Amino acid sequence: MRKILVFAVIILSLGEVFSQNLSQRAISARMKTFARPEYMVKDIKYYTDTMTVISLSEYVIYPLGKHSKIESYVHRSGIDWYRESGYQNFFDTLHVSVNTLSRLDGSHVDAFIAINTNKMEMVDGYITDTNIVLQNGIKVGMTKEEVFSKFFSTYPRAYLANINVLRVSSGANEISEVYTFRGKKLKSIGFVTRYKYY
Repeated sequence: MRKILVFAVIILSLGEVFSQNLSQRAISARMKTFARPEYMVKDIKYYTDTMTVISLSEYVIYPLGKHSKIESYVHRSGIDWYRESGYQNFFDTLHVSVNTLSRLDGSHVDAFIAINTNKMEMVDGYITDTNIVLQNGIKVGMTKEEVFSKFFSTYPRAYLANINVLRVSSGANEISEVYTFRGKKLKSIGFVTRYKYY
């Protein structure tokens, strides 16, 4: 009798795991149908508290806009940045000239002008300053609904209840924007890059 009870518990546990994976896939497929066309969403993955959106849009690659000079972004942002220039190791093989733009609250953006694109490319970044606005209009302090409405035309509100992190990645996974929520508000925006070429 005990063996039958243990076997039943195992079967129920496996069934629960399978149904959870199935529901996550169903949510991902449904959310993809709500994606805004300008983001050219290729795929969506939904995990317990994280949603990952794979996008082919230039918004993801150039979240601060396309600029051929660092000064161009600093001027257009209308923000007083502290600026440092230096060199950083880049994929352990290159020593690259990087400009670090920072704010008093710890927000920073590390960027360089790429020789192959002649555009300002981001190496790293972390934003908590509510004055910094991305190219698509997102800024820290917005509600979760406001952030998601930038990427999706509509969506079931219940799908967002457990989401604490929205990760939007480029198609080649060269750059990701990581939106972290605390409660119903956007707490921070992080940038993670994996560029292979300078």
